[in-house]
Order: sequence, then C-alpha cells, then structure tokens
Amino acid sequence: MSEVPPPANDPWKGLRGVMAGTLILEAIVVLLALPVVADVGGGVTWLSGTYLVVLSLLMILGAGLQRKPWAIQYNLGLQVLLLAGALIHLSIGVIALVFIATWAFILILRADVQRRMDAGLLPSQRMQSRS
Repeated sequence: MSEVPPPANDPWKGLRGVMAGTLILEAIVVLLALPVVADVGGGVTWLSGTYLVVLSLLMILGAGLQRKPWAIQYNLGLQVLLLAGALIHLSIGVIALVFIATWAFILILRADVQRRMDAGLLPSQRMQSRS
C-alpha cells in the first residue's frame, strides 16, 4: 500500500478562518444581546454586563488564537461559558444553543477534512499522486 502524500496546501488554514470568523460573529451577537437583557430582562447589572462583555472580549481574543493546538478546547470552553449565561437571561441561553449547534457542525467538518486527508482524497493530494 502506498503512503498517502501530504496535502500541498494547508487544509486547516480555511477551517481556522471559519472558526475565527465564528468567534467574531459570536462576540458581536453577545454584545447585541446586552440591550435585550437591559430592556426585557429587567436590566443589566454590573455582574451580568461585565460577564457578557468579558465573554465577548474572550471570544475576540480567541479569534487570534486559532493556530494554537488547544484552540478547539478554548472555543468549546467559551460555549460552556456562554451557556452558563442563560442564568443571566433566557435569550443568552438561546444564543448559546444556536452557537453550540454551529460549533458541532464545525467539528463535523473538521472530522471530515481529517478523514479525507488521511485517505488522500483532498484535491491537492490527488494532484500530487498523478504527477
């Protein structure tokens, strides 16, 4: 059995970009939830406001950390913290469920890329094997 050639292009580069973009979008959505919590949730306290703003800042920081080997764990940890935000207001819990589903899909895509890379089915691997 011949050895599978490594991909010519970094297949993880695009996925890192998707993950970073998802974290930025998530931070924006969490910050946009502040007025909802203020108007519908009975007001933003210093604790709830600080929690949501710090969580958003951690998401923005995380967008720049996607090259780190522990980035996936960091991203999923942020989802746990966001889900804990349901204690602040139900709308934060709904946001958390939407983004947990998004991250589950990203993990499925990541597993598919790994499976295809291991099998030598990525386009850059197929072109190398023909040469």
